[in-house]
Amino acid sequence: MADFQALDPLLLNVKEHCSFTDYFIICSGASKRQVQALAEHLQEELAKAGVKPLGVEGVKEGLWVLLDYNTVLVHIFFQELREFYDLEGLWAEALRISPAPAPKPDSGSESSSHE
Repeated sequence: MADFQALDPLLLNVKEHCSFTDYFIICSGASKRQVQALAEHLQEELAKAGVKPLGVEGVKEGLWVLLDYNTVLVHIFFQELREFYDLEGLWAEALRISPAPAPKPDSGSESSSHE
């Protein structure tokens, strides 16, 4: 999702507080179109690995997309709605796991030796 510049990605471990899933992934897009693009990209990449969602809601509207992958629920919000619904606050007792930093692009041949 780093390719599409998801805003403020967050992984919550809700195993101890929730009976219907183990993890929430929460991120935002700056526009409805970006929210839709994030959801579509994630679905495409996971499908390549043979992982299909149990359910998908909200892609057409682009305000709050929910992708249900059973043990992982992905919430992709239009930024203003994320602030309004405040899932991070509702699940404040859940363990927050920081995402790994996105890999930096290879600088190419600039690092080749000078002869």
